[in-house]
Amino acid sequence: MNRISRDAIDNILSRRSIRRFDPSVRVDDASLKTILECACAAPSANNYRPWHFIAVDSRETLDSMADLHPYGKMLKTAALAIVVCSETEREGRVLRYWEEDCSAAMQNILLSANALGFGSVWLGARHGDNDLEGKLKSLLNVPAGIALMGIAAIGRALETKDPHKGIDPHSLHYGKW
Repeated sequence: MNRISRDAIDNILSRRSIRRFDPSVRVDDASLKTILECACAAPSANNYRPWHFIAVDSRETLDSMADLHPYGKMLKTAALAIVVCSETEREGRVLRYWEEDCSAAMQNILLSANALGFGSVWLGARHGDNDLEGKLKSLLNVPAGIALMGIAAIGRALETKDPHKGIDPHSLHYGKW
């Protein structure tokens, strides 16, 4: 395996969910642009690319998001949140695979943040209790007809975790279940 391939594999295996950030370190504009470019490079069913991204770096808005999300307290120290939203239909046609498309984009966000030296964590929002999605959409002025899939909290990590290792033997099946 060549060095570039090994670096790509190491980035995937070292990406971990980070929940403690240094609030004094911001995500620079060049890094944000790279992360968003990687998000837009995700595979998409029929190449519809239904995603929309809201980059949030306002401390006030991040704090409000943290107060709304029952598992989002790390947003209080994150330098950035990228909110992944989607069209669910276009020109009268239902986009059936928008959640898969947005999940691929979210994974690219997390992997590119890791490659750039930032920590991140994926916060679900679509299926949250107490109309979490609606409350976040209201806070962020997301238009009707656009779904809010999830949030990537990003910042300089204040914690480290060992890389993933091995294959979970309970999740692997050959040929058939």
